[in-house]
Amino acid sequence: MSEALKGIKVIDLSRILAGPWASQMLADMGAEVIKVERPKTGDDTRHWGPPFIKTANNQQPAQAAYYHCANRNKQSIAIDITQPEGQQVIKDMIAKADVLIENYKVGGLEKYGLSYQQVKLLNPQLIYCSITGFGQQGPYAHKAGYDAMIQGEGGLMSLTGTTDGEPMKVGVAVVDVMTGLYSANAILAALLAKTHTGKGQHIDIALLDVQVATLANQGMNYLATGQNPERFGNGHPNIVPYQTFATQDGSLILAVGNDLQFKKFCQAAQCHELASNTLFKTNQQRVENRAALIPILASIIAKHTTDYWVATLEAIAVPCGPVNTLAQVFNHPQVQHRNMVRQLPDENGELINTIASPINLSETPLQYKHAAPNIGQHSEQILTQFLQYNEEQVATLLENDTVA
Repeated sequence: MSEALKGIKVIDLSRILAGPWASQMLADMGAEVIKVERPKTGDDTRHWGPPFIKTANNQQPAQAAYYHCANRNKQSIAIDITQPEGQQVIKDMIAKADVLIENYKVGGLEKYGLSYQQVKLLNPQLIYCSITGFGQQGPYAHKAGYDAMIQGEGGLMSLTGTTDGEPMKVGVAVVDVMTGLYSANAILAALLAKTHTGKGQHIDIALLDVQVATLANQGMNYLATGQNPERFGNGHPNIVPYQTFATQDGSLILAVGNDLQFKKFCQAAQCHELASNTLFKTNQQRVENRAALIPILASIIAKHTTDYWVATLEAIAVPCGPVNTLAQVFNHPQVQHRNMVRQLPDENGELINTIASPINLSETPLQYKHAAPNIGQHSEQILTQFLQYNEEQVATLLENDTVA
């Protein structure tokens, strides 16, 4: 079968998570993604363990599981970007590319002759995606940005955690992941625009912008009222009951989205009087009186097991579910049916588990070709096949440690 992005060539100068997440999405959809890394050390996340997928040897450092979450289906070339010859190799790659992704600090690539204004002269059709903490302009543009600090500075931590507890970050680097999603989306839009205009463009993506944009309903709640939203732990600011409850043997997430569902829940829980109580009859009333309602529901739900509630409530179409560990998630029958874990071969043919993309295209399905590469695993191949350098050029670059 054909691939959605077959023939699209991507140069990935990014590292850590946001940029690599975006380029992995493009690679899954069929783009040829070349990951440019520092010789010997490579992407920082190779070292972010334990746990490690691979141990270190004389040629390669250890490979952390973290690195493998965002780098499958890519080729790796190791280039010393500080050498003029290394900069020229990257420029030659750019001349043949459709997309470049980078997450250097603002202006960080200019000294290498690789800023957007410099390289668009080499390739006016290039789509150049810059990912930074705070964007290309503004009083904070010079600052570096990292997921946890942006969760804090962008307001997410103020919304996360218990009412009386400290602000909490989310358990996954969600700002980086969302930034990767927005970046991939913007790149696809720019590729489509190029089919009409024939021109490339510069994409400016900031982690802080992404965090503010994805404040979603909570951000709008503030704009509508001028009041900082409270933290409700696992509760919902606008819907009640919509939170976790302790059961006899675990936890249940109850997600009542409307008044009819609340009425059905009360019938199943044999607390009919709550559904007709003027304090709790409508969602607005339940939100206003959550402090009175939640303890009542908690005492009722604690009397039975999680499985009891899931079976009982699913039978009457009241949304609910268990709070699973990752072991339970990856053994979940629906997760297994949807093939959300794939095994990909490494350079030696050994299979490595990876988490699949949730994207399923009927005519151009995503491809899972190989696991994340070693540092410089494809260097010679890229020099000879992609760039079509001759043997003497390749030998010189390797001997001078420009490329490894």
